[in-house]
Amino acid sequence: MLAELQLELARMRRAPIERGPVLTGRVAACDGGLVEVSGLSLPIGSLAAIENEAGAESLAEVIGFRSGHSLMMLLGDAVLLRPDASVRACGRPGEVPVGHAVLGRALDGLGEPIDGGPPIDFEQFWPLSGHREGALERARVCEPFDCGVRAINALTTMGIGQRLGVIAGSGVGKSVLIDTMAGHAVADVTIVALIGERAREVSDFVARHMSGVERGRIVVVAVPADHAPNLRLRAAQYATALGEYFRSQGKRVLLILDSLTRVAHAARELALVLGEPGAARGYPPSALASVTKLVERAGNSQRTGGALTGLYTVLADGDDTADPVVDTARAILDGHIVLSRDLAQRGHYPAIDVPASLSRVMDELVSEEYADAARWLRGLISAREENRDLVLMGAYRSGSDPMLDKALELSPQIDAFLTQRRGEAHDLFASHAALGEFAQARFDGPKNGE
Repeated sequence: MLAELQLELARMRRAPIERGPVLTGRVAACDGGLVEVSGLSLPIGSLAAIENEAGAESLAEVIGFRSGHSLMMLLGDAVLLRPDASVRACGRPGEVPVGHAVLGRALDGLGEPIDGGPPIDFEQFWPLSGHREGALERARVCEPFDCGVRAINALTTMGIGQRLGVIAGSGVGKSVLIDTMAGHAVADVTIVALIGERAREVSDFVARHMSGVERGRIVVVAVPADHAPNLRLRAAQYATALGEYFRSQGKRVLLILDSLTRVAHAARELALVLGEPGAARGYPPSALASVTKLVERAGNSQRTGGALTGLYTVLADGDDTADPVVDTARAILDGHIVLSRDLAQRGHYPAIDVPASLSRVMDELVSEEYADAARWLRGLISAREENRDLVLMGAYRSGSDPMLDKALELSPQIDAFLTQRRGEAHDLFASHAALGEFAQARFDGPKNGE
């Protein structure tokens, strides 16, 4: 106990003292979570503390201004908020705390620890919206990335600095796949942002990954679904800012954001509160633009040599892959992994729909011979799945399609190659070697007795 008090006193001694006057204002109106404050002019993105009836303070974020009033949205509930309540400015506008002290910790969207540990001694501040870089300052994706999943390593090979989406409906296995990749992917720092997910999933993830020797390279930023939309959006931006900071230190960072759809939902709520009309299926233009801005912050740095590899889950509402968020993500990402509900119902894990998945940088990462082998196997998988019903009904006659005949002959080996146990890892070298051995089957002649 005394040691913790000494650490806290040391942290307080190092904290900067604000020497200027404290800006204050008053609550003029509150409607649907939108708070109008008079007498306090703050830039968008600033934080303010509003005193409630119980004498405590509730944090709010400036999201706009109108007729001389600052428009704020609470980062919590509007319980005990009263008219003419005192409001004071706090924090550094548009900046968030970052530093190596976050490694091994679980944080909320404000950088406050939620793991029960001591306060974090941050080293510096970073812009919440990131440093905008020119297109030519981004280095090419030229090295393969080991994610620990054989089907992805072999058939949709990722690259260091790539932005990849995992697209699926609810309950198809996105979270389990992400959990496997978070624990076995090769990176200097892994940042996991759990946005709008169930609180139980956050607790389970922290319990599984925030222990042992791997804890020192993982950061969790979590804001469950019952929190304010601006806090959910801020958490996604904060996790990306942490990734940018470590990339500026020359680190190879893996950013896992689960899910990009929940971020778009939060941005939609904010836009509708501000009066922006809905467009594509109720999504205002600014909500979809927020997805693009967030994804574009990942990539390789030409200047520092660091890399920020982005892995984003995208929820296809009702298994509709034509959803506006899915379309927007697919257009801006460097590849996507599609999970199939039919495969998941057959107990096939991971339930990756290989023909529908692709990596736009794979041809730059592997040899031409290897790419040909991957295309051959993808062709076999596609032929087998397209004719599955025909084969099950017994309507297919052997010899009609050589590609399908080969796929049916190798069907057990294909299933064994595409599946792996939950929590099991297959590194990049082993995955490529397994595909090389498997591809030899296309040169083999008929077996004896056939």
